[in-house]
Amino acid sequence: MNRLLYPFWMVLLLFSCDSGNRDTGNKDTAWSGTSVFFEKLDSIRIKYLGSPTFHDIDPVSKKVLFMEHKETSQVITVADFEGSVLTSFSKWGDFPDTYGNLLASLKIAGNDSFMVYGSKGFLTYNFDGELQSLVKHTDNPYQGSTRIGLGFGMEPLGDGYLYINTGSSVSLPNGGEDYAALHPLVFLNPHTGETKPLLHFPKSSIFLKGKYFFRNAWAPAFTVSENKIAVVFGLEPRVYIFDGAAPHPLLEEIPLDLPDYRFSEGENEYSSDVRFFGQARTSGKILNIKLIDKYILVSYFPGFNSADKEASFANLTPEEAINFWKGMREKYPYRMAVFDASGNRLSDFEPKGLIASSMVLRNGQIWMQEKPDEEVERDYFRLFRVGLKIDRSDQ
Repeated sequence: MNRLLYPFWMVLLLFSCDSGNRDTGNKDTAWSGTSVFFEKLDSIRIKYLGSPTFHDIDPVSKKVLFMEHKETSQVITVADFEGSVLTSFSKWGDFPDTYGNLLASLKIAGNDSFMVYGSKGFLTYNFDGELQSLVKHTDNPYQGSTRIGLGFGMEPLGDGYLYINTGSSVSLPNGGEDYAALHPLVFLNPHTGETKPLLHFPKSSIFLKGKYFFRNAWAPAFTVSENKIAVVFGLEPRVYIFDGAAPHPLLEEIPLDLPDYRFSEGENEYSSDVRFFGQARTSGKILNIKLIDKYILVSYFPGFNSADKEASFANLTPEEAINFWKGMREKYPYRMAVFDASGNRLSDFEPKGLIASSMVLRNGQIWMQEKPDEEVERDYFRLFRVGLKIDRSDQ
């Protein structure tokens, strides 16, 4: 584990030298003259050749979980904070203690164990791969696709976990009543095997305005802090704060002023035209959210401008398509924004060298995964602990 005590070079100085004419916040607030630094504080370098997907990290047990997901195998690897690989094993396939199909990222559940939410139930293994417990589902879970990896996992809530309702996008809502009845999240109880649908769109949500949206447009980014649920519903730039205790009343709404954020505001009806469903690739969307020290951290995709959106539907040769989408990835990188508790934007920047969506909060620490090198295959991977450094020019 390597300790680092220098700020990112992409420090954002508020109200001064931001890129171009990008607005950086509300100058008339008490935050005027504030600089927000994203500091690298620590790192973990794991020697490994391959294409791993990181699942979880735990500063208490000092363990890292990652998997090599291949077409015919899934290998779980446990490493420590010194970068040493401790053990590797598989529980996917023809094993008596298999988890079946993986339904969420692995979750470290103690000093010597981790939990798997799979099609066979909720399974707890120790770090040597030995099954400790199995609680079967009370109802068969939906086994459709879901995002797996660091930043897309379950969040502890009470005696269970908060998670995305993967079954909410099985069929597209057909009219306002369907959108109003949709549950974007679920509560998972690993002690009883129960799965309980959770929350509805608040009345002010864009998804209740009578419009129609492409599949997963509402896929939530969520976190739990101080027994409050903070959630952003997919492309909608607004944080909804719910009470963590049932019946989970809505406590607060915080609009997010994201610069140059272009997102689909819905259509009057569903269409089979590729320009409707293709918005899944071109619309802005919010991928991750964390609350720490009264700050709101958001990672997001800004979305294409109208010209690039139209160009994305052009009839291109395979080589032209590869070059086009490579250019779009360079033009529209994933970004991060920092807000205060009132929703005032304090900074907005591209986290160069880091995967923005991989942000996790563990024991008060923010960890993120380093981007792999697209040109050179490395024989190692790194995770970074980062922190917010707030400087006030008037102090």
